[in-house]
Amino acid sequence: MPLSMTGYGEARFQGEAWSAAVEIRAVNNRHFKLTCKLSEPYTSLETEIERLVRAAVRRGTVMLSARVERPKRADDYRLNEVALKSYYDQLSAINGGRPVDVGDLLMLPGVVVEVRPEAGDPRDEWPAIERVVVEAIERLQSARAEEGAAMGRELLELSRAIRGHLSEIDRRSGTVVSAYRDRLIERVRSLVAEQGIAVEPADLIREVAIYAERSDIAEEIVRLSAHLQAFEEALGETEGSGRKLEFVVQEMGRETNTIGSKAGDVSISREVVSIKGILEKIRELILNIE
Repeated sequence: MPLSMTGYGEARFQGEAWSAAVEIRAVNNRHFKLTCKLSEPYTSLETEIERLVRAAVRRGTVMLSARVERPKRADDYRLNEVALKSYYDQLSAINGGRPVDVGDLLMLPGVVVEVRPEAGDPRDEWPAIERVVVEAIERLQSARAEEGAAMGRELLELSRAIRGHLSEIDRRSGTVVSAYRDRLIERVRSLVAEQGIAVEPADLIREVAIYAERSDIAEEIVRLSAHLQAFEEALGETEGSGRKLEFVVQEMGRETNTIGSKAGDVSISREVVSIKGILEKIRELILNIE
């Protein structure tokens, strides 16, 4: 079954030293486009992440965010003794030598300094981060496959509906020439009765033959049926079926238009209008297929 171009996946990891959260969203696009939002200093891993995403997604706009965090430790904070003594002396002077609450001093700006540890090479942590990214992509793929299967079933039903209309066109096409012949003979009889005009049988036969050739849609019916077969076969593919489906639907529309212009029959025209409506629904659906 086909893959949808829309979906969502996420994965999380919680360890003693760090935690990671990866979210990935995909929406439809005729081409591949990836946008990454990575926490510092992991932006250098974007090339590796793109490699993983491209291996799974061929078309669509993909938005990936990866957040890596480390828990705070006691060693991450230091007291600025110079600032602390300065605040203490000033407040003591204001208070007339009365004791100053240390808790209040710790709230003052610059007293507690956060010490940022030196960042290591993000590539050293890539194997662990890669597992989280892969898990998020797998969940995205699962969502895309589920939605694609639902669209595939709907597209198959629409294809079968077109087959029903095409069958009616095929049945009706066998009576179009004979109906035209009967109408032509009736008009000729009317002219003969009213104005006494003589019409040679050979002229009638030639006129009917010209009409039969001009309105023959047997070839178009065969081609449209073949396109439907190709369409249903493409629905069974999972890789790159979207572009193939777009092409086949374009050809189906061309054959349908030709049938409508050549047949010259009201009943066939109704069936053609119905097929065009179904093709429009199909086009809307396959916009979301990879």
